[in-house]
Amino acid sequence: MLTFAYGSNMEWEQMRERCHSARFVGIAALPKHRLAFTRRSENRGCGVADAVPDEDRDLWGVVYEIDSQDVGSLDASEGFRPGRARNAYRREERQVFADGDKSRPLTVFIYFAEPQGSPPPPNSKYKRLILSGARHWHLPDKYIHELEQIEVAD
Repeated sequence: MLTFAYGSNMEWEQMRERCHSARFVGIAALPKHRLAFTRRSENRGCGVADAVPDEDRDLWGVVYEIDSQDVGSLDASEGFRPGRARNAYRREERQVFADGDKSRPLTVFIYFAEPQGSPPPPNSKYKRLILSGARHWHLPDKYIHELEQIEVAD
């Protein structure tokens, strides 16, 4: 299964801890979406990443291939359980473009947050995870600069 990570799961060590089978496929862009922090994580105590529609932007991230036995682990870490009425995130199948190239589509699963009223911004530790992953996988410099501008709660 291919999955698209755009938040803290871009950070390789975290992803490998959650999914031992994870293999890096490449970087990709989800068209007409941007990074936002629409949900508060009880575990992290801060706002956490979401992909929200935005006609003028592309959301960059990392595509991993994970074995079917790790899907449940990733679902659990994202607060998603199929069939449950209320989840923190929902998993949807979407199309992203490898290296942002519209001629190289990939069908992936993406986790989208179930937004909450007024979540706080991310904290500096969470922001560092996102930036660490973005730098490690060499996302576009312009996008990394955008991530560096994220305001934090602490």
